[in-house]
This record gives sequence, structure tokens and C-alpha cells, in this order.
Amino acid sequence: MDILSILGLLLAIGGILLGQWLEGGNISSIVQLTAFVIVIGGTTGAVMIQYKLPIFLRAVKMLPWMVKPPASEPAPLIEQIISWSHLARKSGLLALESSLDGVSDPFLRRGLQMLVDGAEPQKIRDTLLVELEARDALERQAAKVFESAGGYAPTIGILGAVLGLIHVMENLADPSKLGAGIATAFVATIYGVGSANIFFLPVSNKLKGIVHERAYLREMLIEGLVGVAEGENPKIIEARLQGFFVR
Repeated sequence: MDILSILGLLLAIGGILLGQWLEGGNISSIVQLTAFVIVIGGTTGAVMIQYKLPIFLRAVKMLPWMVKPPASEPAPLIEQIISWSHLARKSGLLALESSLDGVSDPFLRRGLQMLVDGAEPQKIRDTLLVELEARDALERQAAKVFESAGGYAPTIGILGAVLGLIHVMENLADPSKLGAGIATAFVATIYGVGSANIFFLPVSNKLKGIVHERAYLREMLIEGLVGVAEGENPKIIEARLQGFFVR
């Protein structure tokens, strides 16, 4: 659980609401359903136009990573690879077949299966690198969905402001309707700028960081699997893998 993301979002929104209250403003005055629909609906629609369906759906699937990112601790993986190295040196690569059922990660399982099948070390490296690069490219594109949303939201907010002012101009003869129109105009701008800078852009950057960590972890796994395939000393493999994560 990434508590920092939750605290950051609460702090950002809370700071804005607290500032509104300290200035004597009514918090309910910036809760405006019409403005929310214009900004979020318009921004989502613009993003859907820009990206293909698989990338958009991937972005939606990655959104929970903000609070619950995928496991990225290298220590258990290094320990697992070293245990495979010991087993392979003692009983041969075919003995690793018994470990396949205990591997849930598809990428690692595929590499282990290639080890069991006796694939050449360079073939293992090349095959897994292709998958790594393809997955990394897809996940980076998905993270950019939120970056694009952060670019569209402020402009859609301005559009909402213009729509609100049009509504005001249409009802100049009826003062009772002026307040709602002006409120929608200004609140739409707040929603547009606010959603971009306290949600969409931070989410995009956070997801890019997670994607980078996942790719780096997979690079480490490839090196470990190739080391096992080449029959290297487990201690040398361990030292190399630990070098990926110098603190």
C-alpha cells in the first residue's frame, strides 16, 4: 500500500478546501456538479479520441497502482534465482522443472521454462528482451494517457468557464440565474487546473516511475536467468544481481 499517494492527494485537496474556508468562503460553493461533468467528461472524451482502446484500458487497469503498486522488491527474486542456480549446478537444468508450478509471474515463468527446455543463454536473453521492451512500451504509453488528460483538463475547464458565461449572458434579464452561471464558469476553471495538477499529471509521473522500476527489475531477472543457463557460480550471479540495486 502506497500511503504517500493517498496522503498527498488528501493534503492537496485539503489544503485547497482549508484555504477556501480560511478566506471566509463556503466550501459548498466550489462543489459544482455541472462543472465537474464538463471538465471530467470532456477530458475523458478527448483522451479516448487520442488513444487506441487497448492503451486506454491498460491505463485504467494501471490506475490502482497509485495506491497498490505491483511488488518490486528484488531481494526475494534474487534469493529465488540463486536457489535455482544451486539446484541447476547440482542436478542439472531439467531439475528446475519442479519449480515451474510455484512461479506466478508470467515473465519469470517463461524464462524458467526456457531454462528447463535447454535454450541457449543468448536465445533466452534475446527472447525475454523482446517481451520486456514490448511490455515497457505499452505501459509507458498507458502512463501517458494521464499526462494527456493533464494537458486537456485546463483547456476543458476554460471551455466550461465560457459556457458558464454564455449562460450568464443569456439570463441578464433574470438576476436569479446569474449566480449559478458565474459559479459554473469559475468552478469549471478550478476543476480543470486542479484536476490536472493534483491528479492527472502526478498520476502519470508516478506510473512512469513504477513502469521504470518494473522494467529494471525484469532486466535483473534476465541477467540472473542467463547466469543460471551459463552455469555461473551462484555467488557471482548473486553479486551481479545485487549490483542492480545499490543503495
